[in-house]
Amino acid sequence: MRILLFLATNLAVIVVASITLQLLGVDSYLNQQGIAYGNLLIFAAVFGFAGSIISLLISKKMAIWSTRAKIIESPRTPAERWLVETVGELAQQAGIKMPDVAIFPAAQSNAFATGWNKNDALVAVSEGLLSRFNKEEIRAVLGHEIGHVANGDMVTLALIQGVVNTFVIFAARVIGSVVDRVVFRNEGGHGIGFFVVSIVAEIVLGILASTIVFWFSRRREFRADQAGAQLAGRSAMISALNRLRQESQMPDQMPDSLQAFGINRGVRHGLASLFMTHPPLEARIEALQRA
Repeated sequence: MRILLFLATNLAVIVVASITLQLLGVDSYLNQQGIAYGNLLIFAAVFGFAGSIISLLISKKMAIWSTRAKIIESPRTPAERWLVETVGELAQQAGIKMPDVAIFPAAQSNAFATGWNKNDALVAVSEGLLSRFNKEEIRAVLGHEIGHVANGDMVTLALIQGVVNTFVIFAARVIGSVVDRVVFRNEGGHGIGFFVVSIVAEIVLGILASTIVFWFSRRREFRADQAGAQLAGRSAMISALNRLRQESQMPDQMPDSLQAFGINRGVRHGLASLFMTHPPLEARIEALQRA
């Protein structure tokens, strides 16, 4: 969830910024001969990293808004008190400041962590997860999410996304210039064809380049599982993953998209597997059993 929210926000920021800048005529990388590639690279890097940084800074608010999560300011029930105390204990073990703790309305077993740095994070769990998982399993899920925070996964993701954005912006404008010259016969290479094609190419390349971010996300899941095992116990972490696997095999009770830990039901193959944010549950369980 945190990855998809981050990517969607990032792509929206980049596309809106690109359209706005072009409408305002901020195109110093263009000249009568075509594109000044050095200037374009600087332009792409500045706005590429700006998009990822803005997405990172607003990730917490976006997650709260999109999931309708309610931050527990003052626990009202024993369950909320236990949840806050458990997160606090795990955060102390991991060496980070206490994150905000939230519960959001969802029947699916779901949990996520986000935030612009490890000392200003949010850990949220769904009502469905709280109602079906036992305390040891919930603790393991929380340990997994605290692991993401302690490992600085969101910050690292933002840096990788900044590099990807730079490539996408640069390549999209080169493609736009080539198409404008070859197809629309515009000798300058930056007519209306350039602006339309570059925006379309930016969206398409942005989606394709997201596979790099997804690959990174899959690798970090194994590290977060290890963190959950260290903080809450290996058997509890394996039990939580096994419960998720069982729920993913119950089509009458779970929707096609099972968002707990960002998991989708079943294992995708071929090109579809490149767009998975998380590795298969079987692989994660096996990795914990081998460790």
